[in-house]
Amino acid sequence: MLRNLAMRLLDRVGRVLDFLWSGWAGLAALCLLAAAWQIGHEAYGPFILTSPLETLQAIGKLAQDPDAWGIALLTLQRALTGFVLVALTGCLLGISAGYSPATMRIASPLITVILGVPPIAWIVLAMIWFGGSDATVRVVILVAALPVVFLGAASGISTRDRGLDRMAKAFGAGPIRRFLSVGLRQTTTTLFPALALALGTSFKVAVMAELLANAGGIGGALADARINLDIATALAWVVVAVGLLIVVEYSLIHPVKGEIDRWRRAAQPWGIKR
Repeated sequence: MLRNLAMRLLDRVGRVLDFLWSGWAGLAALCLLAAAWQIGHEAYGPFILTSPLETLQAIGKLAQDPDAWGIALLTLQRALTGFVLVALTGCLLGISAGYSPATMRIASPLITVILGVPPIAWIVLAMIWFGGSDATVRVVILVAALPVVFLGAASGISTRDRGLDRMAKAFGAGPIRRFLSVGLRQTTTTLFPALALALGTSFKVAVMAELLANAGGIGGALADARINLDIATALAWVVVAVGLLIVVEYSLIHPVKGEIDRWRRAAQPWGIKR
């Protein structure tokens, strides 16, 4: 038993180290983005685009301001609560629709209609309904990101290998066990990219709604920077928002995906055979 526990612990540590090592590719992409940013600064000047160094200095000033932490945490709380609502609702509805072709045929035109409405229109309607409150931000996030998660979950279930499902049934697995051990694992190909996209949409829509609804948060800080023509502070808040998104994605979505997707990694030629 101890040997089995030690093997599981080593396997988990190996997956964590592999995940951390893969971050070098993301770091290289960020360096390329910073280089392109510097080129744009040198081409257009600081009034149009401040340099990455000046933006980092502005972020340092924000980090020393206790009010700035509250602003960032407010946006983070709104985006995360909206995303959790989207993830739970979208997965529940999408998985249910994936098992019902008739429901998918009915839902497809509705999803197209919702996706065709620009998020700014939902923001205007939510401002009329809820004013400049947290509910406005969460409702807009829900409407804007729900179709993506719904389609990701429904597509994963509807394209599952039904042969595996029948095999599990032949071995005596009940509906719930078949779903958890066979059906759910096959949705990860479409579900987790949809969740990552929904998370990014949650942050973008949260900042946009805060800016237009004058609801505080990073959006409100961007509105103040626009009024003062403070390009460095505006870009600093943009970097903060993107940084929060990256931290949440790589600390929430990717670890869960890695835990559920172990069987895919083991099936790869360079994976660990089990």
